[in-house]
Amino acid sequence: MGRDVKVIGLVGIAHGYSHFYQMVLPPIFVILKLEFDVSFTKLGLLITLMYAASGTGQMISGFLVDRLGARRILLAGLTVCSAATLAFGMAQSYEVLVLLAIMVGVGLSVFHPADLSILTQMINPQRLGRAYAVHALCGNLGWAAAPPFVVALTALFDWRSAVMAAGIAGLIYVAFMLFTSKDLAVEPHVETIQDAPEDDRFAADVQLLMSAPILLCFCYFVLLAMAIVGVQSFGALSLMELHDLPFGSATAALTAFLISSAVGVFVGGIIADRTPNHHVLAMSGMALAGIFMFGVAAIEGSALVVQALMVLSGFFLGLTTPSRDLIVRKVTPNKKAGRVFGFVYAGLDLGSLSMPVLLGWLLDRGDPKIVMVLVAAILLLTIPTVLQVRRHSS
Repeated sequence: MGRDVKVIGLVGIAHGYSHFYQMVLPPIFVILKLEFDVSFTKLGLLITLMYAASGTGQMISGFLVDRLGARRILLAGLTVCSAATLAFGMAQSYEVLVLLAIMVGVGLSVFHPADLSILTQMINPQRLGRAYAVHALCGNLGWAAAPPFVVALTALFDWRSAVMAAGIAGLIYVAFMLFTSKDLAVEPHVETIQDAPEDDRFAADVQLLMSAPILLCFCYFVLLAMAIVGVQSFGALSLMELHDLPFGSATAALTAFLISSAVGVFVGGIIADRTPNHHVLAMSGMALAGIFMFGVAAIEGSALVVQALMVLSGFFLGLTTPSRDLIVRKVTPNKKAGRVFGFVYAGLDLGSLSMPVLLGWLLDRGDPKIVMVLVAAILLLTIPTVLQVRRHSS
């Protein structure tokens, strides 16, 4: 039990940092627009390139985790993310921001295959739902922590000091993990010549990743990420224009969405360990999240009403998270966790990179309502993918 808690804690905090770094720039997009004299479309491109690098690298990282071990890959990724974020504060041109966003994406590519490989192999199966929940919860808390952290330090000092402080915080945790994370040193899965010829192993890996259950999980993650990044990147700006909210109230609504999502993850982990019906949890949670997000777009009300709808949508979205990871685990063969989780979670990056430029363009055109409607519709589109995974894997 004690070892499980330590492993979950170390991995969870690292995962929180990865999500934190995804959200460092969006809260200060208004400032960066003036600082570098660029459009919201170009700022959205930074997030797109970050996720493109992460998605491309994630498929490679999954194989590296299986071959070289998860701990060393995890530490390397966190170091790259932290250093690139630190360098954001020194950037003097938009082009430098582009290069650094790509570097952050490369660092982000390691977290899901490394983290989930460690948890899947090292945690007692009876606690795995809660382990996945804590992992996701830490990620959501990382998202939730970034806006107030960056906005507060920007108000106290300036935006450059804020992002540099974010990078330094990650490097401190890297140093801490170097001395405390020996429990994460899972033996890599090294396939020998006797296992199978190289061509046969490659063909088997391709066949596994192209199987219907894995591809459907991939599609689910694509859609999920499209919705989440839509809220994260431009949710606050959309609420400001759609409901005429001040910056503080709109940011508070986004933070409330992220915190309530974290609460939903915690509750979902407890439920997931007590029921085998993970597909039911995933589908019902996404349905309710989508319905409440439609409410955000359609209902004209006070800031309190908007924030309440965001809280409800976030909670039910978070409720699905442990169940979705357990669904992926059910269709993952032994000793293939790194490559399967790396491939499936690359769907998050593909979905994420496809949305920021589109949503930035919509906001530049003065059409904030369609942003929230689009997010709600995408949440509902995840439901058929979960249903089909259930059919193909049963």
